[in-house]
Formats: sequence, structure tokens, C-alpha cells
Amino acid sequence: MIERTMILAKHDAVQRGIVGEIIKRFEQKGFRIAGMKMALPTEEQLGEHYADDMNWKLSVGKKTRETFAKKGIEMKETDEEIGARIRGWNMQGLRGNPIAAIIFEGYHAVEAGRKIVGHTEPRQAAIGTIRGDYSHESFALADKQKRVVRNIVHASGSKEEAENEIKIWFTPDEIFDYPKKDWDVIHKV
Repeated sequence: MIERTMILAKHDAVQRGIVGEIIKRFEQKGFRIAGMKMALPTEEQLGEHYADDMNWKLSVGKKTRETFAKKGIEMKETDEEIGARIRGWNMQGLRGNPIAAIIFEGYHAVEAGRKIVGHTEPRQAAIGTIRGDYSHESFALADKQKRVVRNIVHASGSKEEAENEIKIWFTPDEIFDYPKKDWDVIHKV
């Protein structure tokens, strides 16, 4: 039942000095840090983190097309082309700037982690979430500027995604298992 989630404090979090706040939110929720480091993403890491996956591109492309259609905007690109463009923007968003990579561990880490960080589009993120408190970016602004939305942090979307992402950013000897006293208070009967 204990699982790990991968959190990347993106360059906007590093530049704004709020990495500590991100860590604080997870620790206050009862998670422990299993690994943490600063990294300058390599092209290989970026390509693995944002894998060139056809299903992902089609899904993202379809969602984007539907969002634009609701605004009365018809997109001429295929779903695959839209997804590929967004993948490129995501990679560009992490390229050339230091990030903080953090593994948090605990019960329901992925699900709780997504709630802690908030909606992907900060404009829609609830106050009290990391994105809701520290950003107000919108997809529309990012699209207009032809870039990824600056949303402070990446959080794994599933257990499988977390496991894959951890392998991209950490070697096994960079991941730690240790007793944390507050776990006894939070989880033991």
C-alpha cells in the first residue's frame, strides 16, 4: 500500500525560491522524502520523461481539440500533430534550467500528490494547492505564447508512471529507506 510518487519542482519553482514550500506541503501531509536532488535535465531524460507515445499524443491532441472547439476555434492539425507539439513544449519547458527532483513515499502517494499540486492548469487549481497558491497561468496564455503552461511542478499521474519516472531521474543508490518517527504517530495503532 505504501507507494512512491515523483515530483519535479520545475525551473519556475526553483527560480522563485519555492522548492522548500513544495517539500513542506508533502512533509506536512505525512510523506517522507526517499530521494532528492537538483538536476539539469539531459536530452535523454527529457525524451524518456515525455516519451514519444502515440496513445498519449492522440489523447492529449483530442482533449486539446475539444477544449478549443468549446471556444469556437477549429484546429487544422491532427490529434497526433497537436500531441507532438505539446510534447515538444513540455520538453522545452524543462530544457536548459535546473530542476529539483524529489521522490515522496507514503500511503496513496500518487493520488494525494496530485491533490497537493492541484489542477494542471493553474488558473483552475484550487486555492490551497501548490499550483493554486503560486501560479495563475492558463492554457490560453501558454498557447498564445507557443509554450508549455508554467505550472510550478510535475506530479506523477499513476503508480506505473511514478515507477518509470523514478528510474529516469534516480539511480537505485540515490533512493533511501529509513524509519521516520511521525509514521508511528500517523499510521500505527
